[in-house]
Amino acid sequence: MMLRRRCPALLVGVLLLLSGGCSHQQGQDMVTQFSNARPQEFLQTSVDRMATLSMRDNLQSLYLLMSKLYLRNPEELRKSGFLDARAAEKQVRMAIEQQQPLPTLGGKKDLAALSYAMSPEFLGDRVGAFIYAIGSMLVTAHGNRLEFYMTDAIDPRFVNNAARNIEKATWLLSQRQNKAGQPLLFSNEISEEGSNLSFAVEFGKIVARLDLLTQMLDERYRRIGLNYAQSLLFLNFLPVQ
Repeated sequence: MMLRRRCPALLVGVLLLLSGGCSHQQGQDMVTQFSNARPQEFLQTSVDRMATLSMRDNLQSLYLLMSKLYLRNPEELRKSGFLDARAAEKQVRMAIEQQQPLPTLGGKKDLAALSYAMSPEFLGDRVGAFIYAIGSMLVTAHGNRLEFYMTDAIDPRFVNNAARNIEKATWLLSQRQNKAGQPLLFSNEISEEGSNLSFAVEFGKIVARLDLLTQMLDERYRRIGLNYAQSLLFLNFLPVQ
């Protein structure tokens, strides 16, 4: 009888110990995450942080696509003037991230560079030009920044437009041909030997990230407007601290 009475008390005690252990573990996890944060992150909202990570991941996807395109189009690497793909890729990465022109494009960037890179008239390294054009377009759509903080504003319309432009660029990559009827750049492949759709998949990831960021930015600014409208509706003054 005494054992039965003690069982609920013992059970409660075990549960309290377990919950205490979980809270302690959660506390340790929070401290670890806090200590790993860079000082700049304290100047970022959650949307700013997401935009920064999205930009980082999108550029990494572009650089992966560039590497794969050089493998499938070795003649473009020869046009670049570099002996190996790493050196050619480094030049394109630096031009995108430092927002500098790519020599072969004659100062063109963004959509002008993309149109030129995928035209029959372009005779330079088409892989580097194509990736640079998309990368510079992404940076421009985000207000010419790669990292974002509370004082920055990103127009969701431009981010959405960038996503649509990448969809068109993906189509151009698969459809544009030279005079001999061959693709300007070999990418996706479907044949009897097998299929390779990795290019379309990677471009799809970029579009998905941009669309998600567009929705979050839209909601962020919508909430700011709604909060202001609510303050007018209920005749509330806006907080100043």
